[in-house]
Amino acid sequence: MTNPISARAVSLSYLALGDSYTIGEGVDASGRWPVQLAKALRAEGVAVADPHVLAQTGWTTDELDAAIDDAEPSFDEYDLVSLLVGVNNQYRGRPLDEYRRQFAALLDRATGFAGGRAGRVIVLSIPDWGATPFAADDARGAERIGAEIDAFNAAARDICAAAGIAFVDITPVSRARG
Repeated sequence: MTNPISARAVSLSYLALGDSYTIGEGVDASGRWPVQLAKALRAEGVAVADPHVLAQTGWTTDELDAAIDDAEPSFDEYDLVSLLVGVNNQYRGRPLDEYRRQFAALLDRATGFAGGRAGRVIVLSIPDWGATPFAADDARGAERIGAEIDAFNAAARDICAAAGIAFVDITPVSRARG
């Protein structure tokens, strides 16, 4: 029988940074995508701990940055760091240039949490909430929302590429599934 304390000691640590998509607004904690990712990795034989999730519904990039300052993360370094943030910047009509600057700063912080190892950081694209029933009453309309989400995602993709960080485009799935 494996000693749970020694098994935990060799588990890879995981920090998930984000907003409502990361926290899994409206779903049980076990349904959060970072929790599902950790479970899937363990099923593949990767000893990864449950994620430390720092996310909240409604957070913009600057609010996540402030929350990181306030949280004083319990580890100086994580083995894996994920970042999914920006939908609230778009939703609130914040400028794309502001998002670029703030996202780049968050990506630097995420890389720092991964000990400077860009290969240990993953960024997920912003899902398109314009494809959901929630957007039906929004005056901007699904096409405009989608175009704005695409612009935010293109900025994040470019910043990730320049930093050598994996960018996982989940937006098409969000559009297909609504």
